[in-house]
Amino acid sequence: MQERKRPMPVGIEDFKKLVQGEYYFVDKTRFLRDLMDLRTDVTLITRPRRFGKTLSLSMLQYFFTLEDAEENRKLFAGLDIERAGTQYMREQGTRPVVFLTLKDVQAGTFEEMRVILAEFLRKLYGKSAYLEHSEALSVQERQYFSAILNETCDMGKMKFALSNLMGGLEKHHGKKPILLLDEYDAPILSAWENGYYKEGIDFMRGFLGSALKTSPSLHFAVLTGVTRVSKESIFSGLNNLDVCGVLSDTYADAFGFTQEEAAMLMEECGVGDKLPELKKWYDGYRFGQVEIYNPWSVINFVKNGCKFRPYWLNTSGNSILRVLLEHVDGRRQEELEGLLKGCPVKAPILENIIYADVHSNRNALYMMLLTTGYLKAVDTWQDARDVEWASLQIPNKEIRRAFQDEILGNMVPRQGEILCQDMMEAMLAGKALDFARYLSELLRDFVSYHDATQPESFYHGLLLGLSVFLEGRYRVESNRESGYGRFDIAFFPLKDGAPGVILELKSAKSEEAMEEKAKEALRQIGEKAYIAELSRQGVEEVWKYGIAFCGKKVWMEQG
Repeated sequence: MQERKRPMPVGIEDFKKLVQGEYYFVDKTRFLRDLMDLRTDVTLITRPRRFGKTLSLSMLQYFFTLEDAEENRKLFAGLDIERAGTQYMREQGTRPVVFLTLKDVQAGTFEEMRVILAEFLRKLYGKSAYLEHSEALSVQERQYFSAILNETCDMGKMKFALSNLMGGLEKHHGKKPILLLDEYDAPILSAWENGYYKEGIDFMRGFLGSALKTSPSLHFAVLTGVTRVSKESIFSGLNNLDVCGVLSDTYADAFGFTQEEAAMLMEECGVGDKLPELKKWYDGYRFGQVEIYNPWSVINFVKNGCKFRPYWLNTSGNSILRVLLEHVDGRRQEELEGLLKGCPVKAPILENIIYADVHSNRNALYMMLLTTGYLKAVDTWQDARDVEWASLQIPNKEIRRAFQDEILGNMVPRQGEILCQDMMEAMLAGKALDFARYLSELLRDFVSYHDATQPESFYHGLLLGLSVFLEGRYRVESNRESGYGRFDIAFFPLKDGAPGVILELKSAKSEEAMEEKAKEALRQIGEKAYIAELSRQGVEEVWKYGIAFCGKKVWMEQG
């Protein structure tokens, strides 16, 4: 009789449900041991979305909370934390715990956020409703509790809701509580995206500061988020904060699947043969010195019949990347296109990011892409001035898809995709007139005049970026030696019998000079024997295009 396969825990963020529901389970309870060994007053752990942050904090809640302590102890039977020793299990079920996630505290306006926060705090206080009548609290403290439950507090008083709740719990239970705060930065990102960043950051500074910095009732706190918001913006004066970001070795293997965990899961599911391709698609993240698989993508891969798809990209909108790319300049555009071709980007490591900086600070963009999971650090070092640097690359095939979609979405709006596809097909078919017409329409309708006045490198980058429409059919090379020189762009067919393409680009100072420049480019292809590399690889038919640009105007010669 064949053993019944266990379901994959897609979207399960409650630790008790995960353990008791007979799902496939990767034991991460060593995080509890590490936390108790290394614990500081306040620990902030940043990871990309869908890497198990909420589930991990849920695990901490079930372990430490006084509520249903004996019942919860059974959840950890036989797991790593129980095997680690009695000194750890003695901490189980010993503290009041405040566990909240701010992932849904998002709003279009500050007034809307006030309403959402009032309802959010009402539900949070409702979990400890007994404090409203506790004799351990003063009359004033019980009145504040009632005001939160009745949603009559103004924003000024709501800033102290966390610290007052922890103070009430300590007085009632006689023990300092633990604070677990998930997705702390979600309201801040929402405020930034919707134009009330100043008001939002002011509230969060008071809300978190009163609980983490000035509250005498805090035993310890663990915060998770995607990004680290600058100390000057939100953690001002908080000296007891230990930040464990994607470059930190601390808790490096606590979120996501390690190599061993992914291999064990694949073997247990009977699909161990898929591991090499799984590695290409969903591995490649690097937290500290540990290589990590995206857990969301791996479990969705197994659940969906082991079909390789970009599961992580379908979980929610990539709004932060879209906003960042709206402000990309020509140089950054070229660098981002280079990342698609496997060329790393070097950038200084900025530990403190202020959201407002991402529009103007080139390096802030790359650090934001690193922390949100679109890039990984393959190497880090210090320069002569002791400034830390990182070499950044795209982690895997899944994230490469995100870059293709989002960069093209930034360069050319979605309604232009059909035009781009038609243009590339005309190029491959040797239809120079159609190719030139589509390219002219593209420049006219979807490229700004400012961009079109840039040097030849802009047009080079534009055509190179559009080459992703031919992925799987052609290998694209740029500025590579062939014959007696370096061609601009060449398309090498991956299928026998398909034509190759050589593009040589020129920038003309005037529209009158465009024809001669295009002919010059075409002559250069022949005189420099650029087709040599294509011919060496057995490509018999090669379309040669000399293209001249002047602003948004195009002239094309075909050979």
